[in-house]
Amino acid sequence: MGKLAIVQVPPVFLDRAKTLELAIGQIEEAVSQGAELVIFPEAYIPGYPAWAWRLRPGGDWGQCEALHGRLLEQSVDLQRGDLKPLCEAARRHRVTVLCGIDERASDLSRATLFNSYLVIGPDGEVMNHHRKVMPTNPERMVWGFGDGTGLNVVDTPCGRVGTLICWENYMPLARYALYAQGVELYVAPTYDSGDDWIGTLRHIAREAGCWVVGSGNLLRGRDLQVDVADASTIYPDAEEWVNPGDSVVIAPGGAVVAGPMRREAGILYAEVDTAKVGLARRTLDVVGHYARPDIFQLKVNRQPQSPVDFS
Repeated sequence: MGKLAIVQVPPVFLDRAKTLELAIGQIEEAVSQGAELVIFPEAYIPGYPAWAWRLRPGGDWGQCEALHGRLLEQSVDLQRGDLKPLCEAARRHRVTVLCGIDERASDLSRATLFNSYLVIGPDGEVMNHHRKVMPTNPERMVWGFGDGTGLNVVDTPCGRVGTLICWENYMPLARYALYAQGVELYVAPTYDSGDDWIGTLRHIAREAGCWVVGSGNLLRGRDLQVDVADASTIYPDAEEWVNPGDSVVIAPGGAVVAGPMRREAGILYAEVDTAKVGLARRTLDVVGHYARPDIFQLKVNRQPQSPVDFS
């Protein structure tokens, strides 16, 4: 048994330092309630670029460029140590932290952003670093493509954890790559929400026979105000629910055991029992006794990809 905490609190939009400070406070609160695993949403630091879904990259060039410039400035450079405060908080509290970031690559051009998700161990070290392999629709004007190096499952106090970001969870082969590594706690940080999305997560819980966590972005118009490019005109209604969050915990087999936490800020807690995973896979184990490797096989390329080879 292990206790997890899903933080559903808006970031301080496009402010890396203040969002880190907020996240550390949420970790402290979760740990005080006995959490061993603390989960944050997709692109939490310094915030999800929601404007991509409202502005036209060509028609609204000035606003898009100004907002992207601020995101680039406030994004996380791992080599520079921008995430050190969060790692130190994980080490100080001996807790595993999962968090989404807008990551600025520190190699090659040093200007490309990635939608990345990290698993930080209780020793403060990064256990897994995954970059979203396929940004969705207008997100491709914000983030570059990741590769397969982060398609890993790692051991944590709440079981073997694997993560896919938002619509990566609609990619059957990406899911299967995690299933094949014995994932017990499948974490899906996302900008998606609603009953259809929750239905997808329930399907994954049935298909994989594992625990599934949906970590949602909670955003109102007032949470997306920033002092660049007339941003207030993009979300003129401060009370508009841009994203209701819908964080949720689903047991092996598909039963919802916590949440969905809708239009509410706070921390969603749940106890997870990994023993239920083996029982759920007794009748259906898609990478075990229910697989047919004589007919179907998946090949995963985990090699880092680069447009240049200095040899």
